[in-house]
Amino acid sequence: MSVGSDATQGGTTTTGQSSLMGDDSQFARKIIERKLASVDEVELVRDQVRELQKKGQPVTLAEMLVKFGYITKSQLDRLNLAMDEDSMYRPAQQIPGYQILGKLGQGAMATVFKAKQLSLDRIVAIKVLPRRLSENQEFVDRFYREGRAAARLNDPNIVAAYDVGEAMGYHYFVMEYIDGTTAYDLLSNGQKKWLDEKDAISIVSQVARALQHAHDKGLIHRDVKPKNIMITRNKVVKLADMGLAREVDDHKAATAEAGRAYGTPYYISPEQIRGEIKIDHRADIYSLGATFYHLVTGKVPFEGPTPSAVMHKHLKESLIPPDHINTALSTGIGEIIEVMMAKNADLRYQSADEVIEDLEAVRNGEPPFQARRHYNADLLEDLASGGEVIASPRHPLHAPMPANHVSVNWVVAMGVLLFVSVMVNLLLLLR
Repeated sequence: MSVGSDATQGGTTTTGQSSLMGDDSQFARKIIERKLASVDEVELVRDQVRELQKKGQPVTLAEMLVKFGYITKSQLDRLNLAMDEDSMYRPAQQIPGYQILGKLGQGAMATVFKAKQLSLDRIVAIKVLPRRLSENQEFVDRFYREGRAAARLNDPNIVAAYDVGEAMGYHYFVMEYIDGTTAYDLLSNGQKKWLDEKDAISIVSQVARALQHAHDKGLIHRDVKPKNIMITRNKVVKLADMGLAREVDDHKAATAEAGRAYGTPYYISPEQIRGEIKIDHRADIYSLGATFYHLVTGKVPFEGPTPSAVMHKHLKESLIPPDHINTALSTGIGEIIEVMMAKNADLRYQSADEVIEDLEAVRNGEPPFQARRHYNADLLEDLASGGEVIASPRHPLHAPMPANHVSVNWVVAMGVLLFVSVMVNLLLLLR
């Protein structure tokens, strides 16, 4: 997480010390919570601080804990940052009409609180933009765009938006409170390496429904990933975080963002990586495919030492079929994922509804018709044009096949055409 200009620069700062002096008990609680020192040890040091302060020495609990070796300077710096972020809790309590109940989580872009909306007596979640980002108009505009985008959507599989505004210089966004977990947490905290196929199908199907609703409204999410997939205790899936959402036909925003990659490297589509202006709903289908891959294999599709290395693989490297990692997967699941993740958007599913149709088919023990239809159409087009025959639906990256495989496909294709011709002629004779 980036910090402001008054943050640590080679040790303890004046800002950090003054804040710690102002809230000694809160700092002591942080030390104890993180098990850096026991209650008795903190009290012992605190007694030393009081004695020195009586003698006119302006020392702090933090300084003395460092001096006695209970914490290091780097640990103090991290605690100071945590204290600064926690200070957001106080202004959050002043948001009109809401009673803050606790802190749910914190990321680089915002802190989320659990609260009660007093007028309707319901529990909500409130996302608050940090002060350091509130001074940047680009982040503020993006924050409000997220609220407006979410407000346009009304679907049981999308986290609902209730309100957006500003209080005491802090920008906030009120949304539906989800009592549950995320798909990412299921992977991180579970006993298994990956999710059961039926559970993964259920999650992906519900996200696909959410995406179809958003796409019908002219919006693309652009950041579909396990961390943005909420799952309630009743196993209802909710797509969250419209922070990168954009209207498909918003040419002004698309032009302003041209050449820059917006998204999460492990799940981002090739066209997003290239920063193309014309990005549509098929980018979300790719990201959902990458998410599906992670859910059923326990691994992201591509790994690398840096974000740019990962994104380069999305552009150039062939995908390891998911059933090569999890051999218990149905063949149809592998086909669906690979078509979702075709590097060329024209060779993917063309709508989330097509994905849902194939997932239902596999759930019912049937082959994924839409995935195979996409492949067969591409194959026939290549044959008709005399071009190279593309790979099978198990390899939807459409790399050229070896010469001997091309010859076999030509023979099979010609055999099929001959059979059809004979049957047509036979029907004409019978008439």
